[in-house]
Amino acid sequence: MADTGVVETLLQRIEKADDGVDSLEVANSLGLDHQVIVGAVKSLQAVGDVISAELRSSKRWELTDEGTEIAEQGSQEARVFGSVPVEGLAQSELMKLSFGKIGFSKAMSNKWIRVDKAHEGGPRIFRTVESIDDQVRQKLLLVQKGNTSQLEEKEKNELKKRKLLSEVTVKTYWITKGNSFSTTLTKQETELTPEMIATGNWKEKKFKPYNFEAMGVAPDCGHLHPLMKVRTQFRQIFLEMGFTEMPTNNFIESSFWNFDSLFQPQQHPARDQHDTFFLSDPALAHEFPQDYLERVKRVHSEGGFGSQGYKYDWKIEEAQKNILRTHTTAVSARMLYKLAQQEKFTPVKYFSIDRVFRNETLDATHLAEFHQIEGVVADYGLTLGDLMGILHQFFTKLGITKLRFKPAFNPYTEPSMEVFSYHEGLKKWVEVGNSGIFRPEMLLPMGLPEDVSVIAWGLSLERPTMIKYGINNIRELVGHKVNLQMVYDSPICRLES
Repeated sequence: MADTGVVETLLQRIEKADDGVDSLEVANSLGLDHQVIVGAVKSLQAVGDVISAELRSSKRWELTDEGTEIAEQGSQEARVFGSVPVEGLAQSELMKLSFGKIGFSKAMSNKWIRVDKAHEGGPRIFRTVESIDDQVRQKLLLVQKGNTSQLEEKEKNELKKRKLLSEVTVKTYWITKGNSFSTTLTKQETELTPEMIATGNWKEKKFKPYNFEAMGVAPDCGHLHPLMKVRTQFRQIFLEMGFTEMPTNNFIESSFWNFDSLFQPQQHPARDQHDTFFLSDPALAHEFPQDYLERVKRVHSEGGFGSQGYKYDWKIEEAQKNILRTHTTAVSARMLYKLAQQEKFTPVKYFSIDRVFRNETLDATHLAEFHQIEGVVADYGLTLGDLMGILHQFFTKLGITKLRFKPAFNPYTEPSMEVFSYHEGLKKWVEVGNSGIFRPEMLLPMGLPEDVSVIAWGLSLERPTMIKYGINNIRELVGHKVNLQMVYDSPICRLES
């Protein structure tokens, strides 16, 4: 409840006024903050039909903090002029003053001062006039006293450009008498007590009406990060399309499964420390399927299965190096090898959504740690047309319909395609995924039948989330710059299918 004295004073003002009063004028006449009067208005509205208050909006000019300072102490150029004695002042000394830099340029424009660059002790500033008229301060004092109408529009805009004035929207109430207007208020009861019922005095009491439109108190609870909301939708889409989720519980992977099994040569730039995080302890892996490892070594160094290979000396020491996995395709390689060990091949559809790590340069669309989504389909006779069709179906379920495909190169897929989607926030095409058909040099050493093709695609979880929630910088989605209020306010993720 607002202060009783303020409420009574406001009621008296309304009673004396014929057609009503303005809340801001009342506040100014009483020397009170406008919000105090607004609080009194709200209190009276809660009581009943005592007053009628119409919300009105108007624009007015106000001094900024810097403008208020100038109104008190003078403009920067005037203070610069006042700081320069008759014998002059070294320019270096003037620039040490807080108002020196801005004031110097303005005073020079007004031709109040001059610079003698040939002075013996270095550039020196001298006065060129005996006295000045600080018009900037005078104009600001007019605004401060409420006489803004005496300034021309051009003068206001000049002061606004210097960030000394700002145009603000002021919301006030026009207050008139209500149907139940009275200068004395009777406290309304909020509860019906047993004593009131026993004595019967509830008949004489006035009860405050219930507001059945009031919102309840929001319960305290946890909130899912937008990434987790979108991840749930991705997972649901894969399951609807008949995919099986792959186990992705090992962040640490050997270079063999991460690179070599994918027919990626050991001298490939992606295997350099500039792109990959290597482990120091344990530095090496030792357990591999030896017969498979030998076939991988042979296809790299000598070729085979219709390929001439890379013709280099393949080393087990490179394949043993442990790393933080750079993609979840390492998991796909393990699953495809496991599939190849079955007595009879059966078509499969796999997917995974988990974290990967790359030694990336951080920018608006790249992080060193992010989530990768991967889909893999293995069946007889799959073609590039099948891949493009399933990509269109997949991304349409995400609500992303603006797609472009661009030919690309990957060591382990041929042909390969990059997938781009138009980002409305960044106003440009953003790469959202990579895709292709796994090469025979990768699949046949595993033991898969020659007429089996495997199509695959991968994308990050972060970029579709950015597109869906209109986030322009990935560091505002993941990392220490995340605004937790964003997590609280972000709506449920529903991807249009």
